Amino acid sequence: MNSTRNADAAATILRLTLGVLYLAHSLQKIFVFTLPGAAGFFVSVGLPGWLAYVTTFIELAGGIALLLGFQVRWVALVLLPFMLGAMSVHLHNGWSFTSPNGGWEYPAFWAIALVVQGLLGGGLYAVGAARSPRQAVSA
Repeated sequence: MNSTRNADAAATILRLTLGVLYLAHSLQKIFVFTLPGAAGFFVSVGLPGWLAYVTTFIELAGGIALLLGFQVRWVALVLLPFMLGAMSVHLHNGWSFTSPNGGWEYPAFWAIALVVQGLLGGGLYAVGAARSPRQAVSA
């Protein structure tokens, strides 16, 4: 495997992992906490309740888009402020996820992973991925 193919494979693994996690995270808001419950949590941390609905939709759509490999760079860019917002909610809890109410390192890691995904692009098997002439020759 050449270095370009390795980078494409790495981008694909990261994309699929982020997609599954975002899908699970959004479905948890819908089916476990419920949307009104998520809205209540948002209000309890000083955010408007309606933002829970927007966040859930963006996470759900973003997770699906990442799994499909659709507009991966843009999707990562759209998801980033939501993850930074989640990080800000947990800042006062401390660093570690084991802190009461969770720390900020987990959303910080997600934010960094989104930046990396945005830089790498969709990788292999992404829907609508343009192939460069160099990729077409080496494939």
